[in-house]
Amino acid sequence: MFVLFEEAGKFMAGRVLSEAEASAQVELDSGKRVKVKGANILIKFEKPAPAEFVAAAQAQAAGIELDMAYEFAPDEEFGFADLAKDYFSAQASQAEQAGMLFKLFDTPHYFRRAGKGRFKKAPAEIIAQALAAIEKKRLIAEQINQWAQELAAGSCPQPIKDQLYKILFKPDKNAPEYKAVVEASRATHIAPLELLQKAGAIASPYLFHWKRFLLENFPKGTGFPAISAPAIADELPVAAVQAFSIDDSQTTEIDDALSVQGLGSGTVTVGIHIAAPGLAVQPGSPVDVLGRARLSTAYMPGYKVTMLPDEVVQTYTLMEGRDCPSVSLYVTFNEETLEITNSETKLERVPIAHNLRHDQLDSVVTEQWLTDASFNHENDIQPAAGLREQLSFLHRLARDLKAKREIVRGKPETFNRPDYNFRLQGNDGAEPQGDETVLISIRQRGAPLDLIVAEAMILANSTWGSWLAEMGVPGIYRSQASLAPGVKVRMGTKALPHAGIGVKAYSWATSPLRRYTNLVNQWQIIACARHGKTAALVAPFKPKDAELFAIISSFDAAYSAYNGYQGAMERFWTMRYAQQHGITELTASLFKDGMVRADDIPLVLPVLGAQGLPRHAKVRVKLGEMDLITLDVQGTVLERLDAPVEVDNQDEEDDSDDEVAGPIAIAVDVNEAPDAGGDNPTP
Repeated sequence: MFVLFEEAGKFMAGRVLSEAEASAQVELDSGKRVKVKGANILIKFEKPAPAEFVAAAQAQAAGIELDMAYEFAPDEEFGFADLAKDYFSAQASQAEQAGMLFKLFDTPHYFRRAGKGRFKKAPAEIIAQALAAIEKKRLIAEQINQWAQELAAGSCPQPIKDQLYKILFKPDKNAPEYKAVVEASRATHIAPLELLQKAGAIASPYLFHWKRFLLENFPKGTGFPAISAPAIADELPVAAVQAFSIDDSQTTEIDDALSVQGLGSGTVTVGIHIAAPGLAVQPGSPVDVLGRARLSTAYMPGYKVTMLPDEVVQTYTLMEGRDCPSVSLYVTFNEETLEITNSETKLERVPIAHNLRHDQLDSVVTEQWLTDASFNHENDIQPAAGLREQLSFLHRLARDLKAKREIVRGKPETFNRPDYNFRLQGNDGAEPQGDETVLISIRQRGAPLDLIVAEAMILANSTWGSWLAEMGVPGIYRSQASLAPGVKVRMGTKALPHAGIGVKAYSWATSPLRRYTNLVNQWQIIACARHGKTAALVAPFKPKDAELFAIISSFDAAYSAYNGYQGAMERFWTMRYAQQHGITELTASLFKDGMVRADDIPLVLPVLGAQGLPRHAKVRVKLGEMDLITLDVQGTVLERLDAPVEVDNQDEEDDSDDEVAGPIAIAVDVNEAPDAGGDNPTP
């Protein structure tokens, strides 16, 4: 004897081996034996064989007219065999009964399943809705097929072009546009990104990267709502200094300035003056909400997306010719020994006499100019010439501070690689289009003006970090447990040592217009400056405040994303530079197996033909084809140019941050199982 039974929503047939009161042992055609509950057995039959019986039932189901079956069905609950007898005849065969079972089971929009082979008619209005949905699904399927055919033929339908970045990176996998891309990719055996490129969906490589960045980080765009910068209510004293800032010419968010008093007196006071939006912007205020949403200014060659609206930035930036609200750290030094004798934090208005631009002054403010009073350029540029004595002291101090940090650090800081400046001709700060001419210039790290600013900021951040801890006021810190390989810099709320910098605590507080964590720390520092030992009671953030941890987590994610995009865009413009200047070969240095770093442009790439060459070998490399979408380029070593220089491994720079672009990680998965095509499994 054979039986037809239901198991987990599927119909199966097999031979009965044994039967008890409530169950049966059944052998399937595959040879598998299963235990079937008696309630799940729907038809018992003697012949034909199970496979033939199921095939005959399927043929019967295909011939059943659904509307007629619906008319024959009673309004109350019924069994499939009863409806088969009404539809076919009173002597309906078991194959006809099974065919009716399959048909009823496969049309839940007409017949609701009541279990164990029983059903109930769906209301007419439900059927109408279901039929409309089925028709809509059919039309969508036709549209998907049409779009897929167009993509395969090398043309991108406009709806897919409009949804391109969402499809690639944040798709709705039920959307027809997404399904069309998947279907076309499967049909053509071409990867989705390459398929869309060939179909002309990507207007330009630059816009591809830019729109992807916007989708992931600024889905509502980069504009700001209309907002005004709150005024500072405090009556602040005006500092008796003439301060100056040192920044790049493109910098509009001038966060920091310096001043020097007492030269020649034996006691010199250096002022480190930080723009003070924290004196006006309060936690939870509209401007704070904007800052916390973005968390940092995002930089890229030729453009930036600021953390705060320009109107707000210009209210608090340290612009020359103004008395600017500042949080000032005054550090007093013995002029001869450069030992620190005192430090003090003040809230005040600081006269900003000059906004110096290091890209205009690096050739003037040289180490020789700073250390040799008898040396003069033919034409010393003002106002640098008028600040020569102050800059000379600051440079001497910076070298001393750096040397002392290196003692704590345990080894000198090495700056073997230059910094690169990118300029896009003609864009004047406007949003780039990707076809601009790019200029790349080299600026050696550790240049005098760089060193002066860097050491002053380290001094401020480490001094304030320790001060917050002494006051019992929490802050946001950056720390590094050691210089051992793989030990990364981390952010937290505890004043822990930063081994990489060589300080016992390092807060981030000197860029409040550009980084939200710095603004948070500035609020805490202001509380300490105003309230002293009772600051912990009134500071906006209390010890173990969950908000601080939430800010750190959000900032880490945003800052990493922004830095990643900046790195990608620097690589993009470097590759464009190579194309624009016809660079097909370059000189490079091998820095690890199969990887080289170009000597004259900021390009890292994998190479063939480097087997057996030692680290630091100088080689000539032929560049392969560049892909400005994936930012991928490979090279081939043509020749070795010189013998390597032996370098102590302990003095090596960490290469872990050198990343080479690879395949773009998209969210289109062509290996996902396609839709089953219906609500029910087939028998």
